[in-house]
Amino acid sequence: MAAVVWLEEVGKDDVAVVGGKGASLGEMINVGVPVPGGFAVTAQAYRDFITRSGIVDGIFDALKVDVHDPAALNGAAEKAKGLVLEAKVPKDIEEAIRGRYREMCDREGEELFVAVRSSATAEDLPDASFAGQQETFLNMRGEDQVFEATRKCWASLYGARAIFYRVDRGFEHEKVNISVTVQKMVDAEKSGVMFSSHPTTGEPEVIIEAAWGLGESVVSGSVSPDHYVVDRKGSRIVSKSIAAKETMIFRDKKTGETVTKKTPQDLREKVVLSDEEILELSAQGDLLERHYGIPQDIEWAYEKGKMFILQSRPITTITKGVKGEDEAAKGSGEVILTGLAASPGVATGEVKVVSGLGDLDKVKEGDILVTVMTEPDMVPAMKRAGAIVTDEGGLTCHAAIVSRELGFPAVVGTKSATKTLSDGMVITVDGGKGKVYEGRLKKAKSVEPTGPAVAFAYKPITATEVKVNVSMPEAAEAAAATLADGVGLLRIEHMILGLGKTPRYYIKAGREDEYVEELVGGVMAVAEAFYPRPVWVRTLDAPTDEFRGMEGGEDEPSEHNPMLGWRGIRRDLEEPDHFRLEMRAFKKLHEMGLTNVGIMLPLVQHVNEFRRAKVLMVEEGLDLEKIDVGIMVETPAAALTIDDFIEDGIDFVSFGTNDLTQYTLAVDRNNENVAGLYSELHPAVLAQIEYVVERCNKAGVATSICGQAGSYPEMAKRLVEIGITSISANIDAVATVRDTVARAEKIIMLRALREDQPPA
Repeated sequence: MAAVVWLEEVGKDDVAVVGGKGASLGEMINVGVPVPGGFAVTAQAYRDFITRSGIVDGIFDALKVDVHDPAALNGAAEKAKGLVLEAKVPKDIEEAIRGRYREMCDREGEELFVAVRSSATAEDLPDASFAGQQETFLNMRGEDQVFEATRKCWASLYGARAIFYRVDRGFEHEKVNISVTVQKMVDAEKSGVMFSSHPTTGEPEVIIEAAWGLGESVVSGSVSPDHYVVDRKGSRIVSKSIAAKETMIFRDKKTGETVTKKTPQDLREKVVLSDEEILELSAQGDLLERHYGIPQDIEWAYEKGKMFILQSRPITTITKGVKGEDEAAKGSGEVILTGLAASPGVATGEVKVVSGLGDLDKVKEGDILVTVMTEPDMVPAMKRAGAIVTDEGGLTCHAAIVSRELGFPAVVGTKSATKTLSDGMVITVDGGKGKVYEGRLKKAKSVEPTGPAVAFAYKPITATEVKVNVSMPEAAEAAAATLADGVGLLRIEHMILGLGKTPRYYIKAGREDEYVEELVGGVMAVAEAFYPRPVWVRTLDAPTDEFRGMEGGEDEPSEHNPMLGWRGIRRDLEEPDHFRLEMRAFKKLHEMGLTNVGIMLPLVQHVNEFRRAKVLMVEEGLDLEKIDVGIMVETPAAALTIDDFIEDGIDFVSFGTNDLTQYTLAVDRNNENVAGLYSELHPAVLAQIEYVVERCNKAGVATSICGQAGSYPEMAKRLVEIGITSISANIDAVATVRDTVARAEKIIMLRALREDQPPA
């Protein structure tokens, strides 16, 4: 993988390369969303840097501490960050970063101000947002500043709060990498955050929060923003709440530095957005939700009257009912504070006012943490708290996001919590209504954390199975909590990329058994979480450029277009030593009783490839009568010759729509010149899917879809109509797809009933 890539060269499937932020930005650029341009320093460049500089062992040895010991944690962070900041960055990587920034400036004809933003490969997961854990540097200018900010972003992967968060959430330090995005800075007059659907209920209403200047004030919670609600169905503004915006963050015109100052008096209580801008943003939010197929959390800004979208990620906190959320309203306590209902639920406890990080130790289990605004370093204390109450902030601030993620009540933006409340007071917090009551209400009770919003409260019964895609073993619990009917795609290559060493490295080093155990451990975590529901595991499908920056990747071939090159089954058949290791892992899993694991072969284009793979499986001792083996239909060749595969005994097929669309339409989806032609709903793509489903249904072969298109409601509806066996969606989209499938099946049944009815 190149050290740097233009954002338009990546998309939503490239999280392992450019992290969550970078993948989202590239995806939006490619579909025409007004996103400021830029580039990403890849996660592989970072891994290449720490490997070649010889600091890998030192970093991970330093992190072997008790994270609940503040002194040990801070010492580990200081040592690990120091190693990153002091190590010599290889000249080729440094020059790639500096050179790409110069190219970016040449494109614009001036030396640009840019935002340098961390983009970790484990960010924005359904059960772990990593909110605020890594650094962002605004208004950087000149290649020296950009390069140094990149180094600081890398080092921030080992900040104390990031170390604690990973350990607390069960992420292995060695398997989390970091990319850095360098993006043209929007000199915003106004900015904020928008939810395309309500962040706790999922209702189709757009929530917009806005403030003057840069959006950092809204995200950090340092200002209470304007709050607008739009009925998305009727495209009408339902409500406006105009806040007193005391401060603003902006770029100083003389120094170019990012500064905070008091908001001019004439702007403090002035509405930030016009009705036209509110509706323009709402429409953009609706488009992004439709594109991704799931509700979105969107950062936006306006510069000189032009709207820019700075980030879009899934909303991971939508719940369908929280136990106890109405209890406080039935009590007789006096309401002493009101604010925004940031996270639903009810909790009663003793107040602990936190003025700074030095006060965190006084927060004990179940206490109510009261502060002006939380910050990422407060997360350990927040985890102990029963609820959060803040002076400042909106629905998109740090306190709100983390509270929803952890599943406890929060009321933000009360203006006076730290003055009204004092240590030792007993209060009841109703996070669903935005109210704080004096005393312990008789009807109120503490609510056990419900966990992240992937734990859905109901599951409609559908004939079409709804499965889930899983990228990493760490997401197994969250994926299982969706109540999906199985895993339609578990990617092996993401486990391998997380190891930092290529398969060839393990083979050359004689460490094959260690490699097999890594595969077994990763797959086992998911298979156990879903047993006995099926888990289809895709064998290695990493392009050669993704291995080049890893240890052992020095001999990877340089390919003009790796997506069309040596990957998938074609590589495994030419490197049978690696394929055999994969098969040993599958054999061991079945011997352990995990008979729900199936094998899925990627990028197949001829039945001979399937036959050769089966020979190797048998040679490694797999009983093909007892293990399901299928193929990915990602090429027109596989689709058009599906009868050959059926005749040869496949158990299932799964459509990889990203590649199938690209190869059918001759459209590089990462090329901005033709990206507008890319559509999974193209008649030619749908025709191939319909043909394969029809042939497989006749032969009793299961069919599924695991490409991103399966998460789009319009595609899900079409797939139900043509009779697909199952649809596998991303974790955040399972509930939406399940509802779409249930609705589509009911429509089909009603239509059939009506057609059977005799005329009146």
